[in-house]
Amino acid sequence: MQMSDAPDVTTHDPAAWRDGVKTGIPTLFGIGAWGLVVGVAMIKSGLTLPQALGMTLIVFAGSAQLASLPLIAAGAPIWVIFATGLVVNLRFVIFSALLAPHFGMLPWYQRLHLGFVSGDISIALFLQRYPDPAPAPGKLSYLKGLLYPNWASWQVGSIAGIFLGNAVPAEWGLGFAGTLAIICVMVPMVVSRPALCGVLVAGAVSVLAAGLPYKLGLLAAVLVGMVTAMTVEELGDKFAPATGKEERQ
Repeated sequence: MQMSDAPDVTTHDPAAWRDGVKTGIPTLFGIGAWGLVVGVAMIKSGLTLPQALGMTLIVFAGSAQLASLPLIAAGAPIWVIFATGLVVNLRFVIFSALLAPHFGMLPWYQRLHLGFVSGDISIALFLQRYPDPAPAPGKLSYLKGLLYPNWASWQVGSIAGIFLGNAVPAEWGLGFAGTLAIICVMVPMVVSRPALCGVLVAGAVSVLAAGLPYKLGLLAAVLVGMVTAMTVEELGDKFAPATGKEERQ
């Protein structure tokens, strides 16, 4: 029986780990600031200290947390809260599909662990470094070098916000600071036409549907934005070969 010549992506590579950490360092301040804002928001929305700590450690999804907090405070139906969190986090289904060709050989519990600590910007940085799913030495170490500091930065910021929440005056306007932090994290990810179209359409829909009850405008914005991005990408793939053929003629 012949042994496979494919490189082992699971063997720990200290150099790749350090490279991943170095690549992700510029994003950590924005992640920590975003976590700080969410931590303060959890306390300001009425969650107890154990509830807020449990939410940040178990949920670990800033956008979903921020979207669900007003619903929790308003006493919205539980299905609306869960549906909001689910729709906001649907992007991770796309991330999973993108990472599956790279790490599909790992045991399910390792993939589950990596999925739990994954963050938007970390996945984007990994895919920029490794767009080809072909096995390559150090892949897993590089990904972990991105994910773990990102997770730690979020938790440090969020837990600090939880303990400082009651001491932060409302007039400081941390909600706006949170928006800036999210923008700083999001902008580097809008590197393609489908992503840009999806963001613009989602923004427009969120403004137009802002008056819907239970923040359902957010759900509509996320769904329409995702459909727009996928449609633009599909149309681009459909017409790209025809365009290339015309250029060659």
